[in-house]
Amino acid sequence: MMGVELAFAGAAEIARRVAAGEVTARAVTETFLARITSFDRRINSFITVLADRALEDAGKLDAARRGGAPAGPLAGVPIAIKDLVDVAGAPTTGGGHPRFTRHPRADAPLVARIRAAGGIVIGKTNLHEFAYGVTNVNRHHGATHNPWDLERIPGGSSGGSAAAVAAGMCAAAVGTDTGGSVRIPAALCGVVGLKPTFGAVPLEGVFPLGWSLDHAGPIARSVADAALLHRVMADGLRPPPRAAGAQPLAGTRIGVPRSFFWEDLAGEARGPAEAALEVLRGLGASVCEIEIPWAAHCGATSALILAVEAVSVHTQGLRAHPEAFGDEVRSRLDRGFFVPGTALLRAQRARAFLTRTFEAAFGSVDVLVTPTTLAAAATIVDAERAAAGAAPSLSLSLTRLTNPFNLTGQPALSVPCGLAVGRLPVGLQIIGRRGGEERVLEVGAAYEAATEWHRLHPPATAAAPASPVAGESARE
Repeated sequence: MMGVELAFAGAAEIARRVAAGEVTARAVTETFLARITSFDRRINSFITVLADRALEDAGKLDAARRGGAPAGPLAGVPIAIKDLVDVAGAPTTGGGHPRFTRHPRADAPLVARIRAAGGIVIGKTNLHEFAYGVTNVNRHHGATHNPWDLERIPGGSSGGSAAAVAAGMCAAAVGTDTGGSVRIPAALCGVVGLKPTFGAVPLEGVFPLGWSLDHAGPIARSVADAALLHRVMADGLRPPPRAAGAQPLAGTRIGVPRSFFWEDLAGEARGPAEAALEVLRGLGASVCEIEIPWAAHCGATSALILAVEAVSVHTQGLRAHPEAFGDEVRSRLDRGFFVPGTALLRAQRARAFLTRTFEAAFGSVDVLVTPTTLAAAATIVDAERAAAGAAPSLSLSLTRLTNPFNLTGQPALSVPCGLAVGRLPVGLQIIGRRGGEERVLEVGAAYEAATEWHRLHPPATAAAPASPVAGESARE
């Protein structure tokens, strides 16, 4: 089990084989580092590759296993960390100008939990500047390219994490999500992304964008792997109350909020999402249309709150070094200076009302289902034109279906549900009540088991690397 087979085996399978002694953690790590060296020249998923440290950690894990130490649930699994999250001894750039780079001495708690579970931190991934955008076109670190079509965006802001998972350069990754930044790139790159309930994963050691909207969550190639990584990030090594798996959906009530969430869809997103509803019906679920009043007000409400919270994070940097910010991000940050306090208070009252309204929807259903995005991935050229003001904003269209659930704090999962024209992935979003991750994951796993979309890989990265370079300290 080496090469391409290992690269796309999945986190749980790799951990099982390492624990059983069928493959060493070092051999796994060498395989993924070789793929990074071979493929990331074109994709640009990573800002920092921690090759030497990853190999050292893998060697220690192998020695501990030979000594009889129990293997953790992520034993030997190479995991990438969005470069907004602290990893001890590695720079945290936030995707920004080098003058803002931090050098943490300690791991963020979520990273410490991953290491304690046996995960191997293989590198820090590229992102939209300070996570304030959804294209991953980054002035300071270069654009990340979608592995399915190198001329297109991977989505953002966790685009580097999603692209790395899709291309088989890590088995899973950590992303953050303030308005859709885990789910959007997961959908556009054909992988799985979970935004958990607000507060489920600790955010200490994660550079903020908007404190009351920020979430950290896993990106993986299967629902089972996303569930595994989420449980580690959220609960350390404690076992879950019940395992997420592909269970029949008989008796499960699925709500389809047609108004707002299913409007203005491109055909490339609508067709696969409608087909997914039929799959869910075939699995025994009852699917009914429901109304969520006032959903159209979520976008403006969250944008206003985010504008104030984001500028409060960056006020000092903006005043001291405005030239160090990209034009697009600086423009967004500047808006926060002009929001009156009364407007923010009204937005917070609207948020409380909208949260109650969305929670009330679960009085009659177990989960909600929507498309993840209105369309498949745009080209990088179009993203650059939009950032320059020469084309309509991509942020509004890409976050429309995801940001309501950052506002309400409810868990939301994106799973691959089809390919648009040009073989570009699109995603299906499954949403639960607060604390309802297990039900969301169960529905996602059942859908995944009945389809093959999650088994597809970008053709350009499905081959073996040109030449392995075990031990090379690429960009470390």
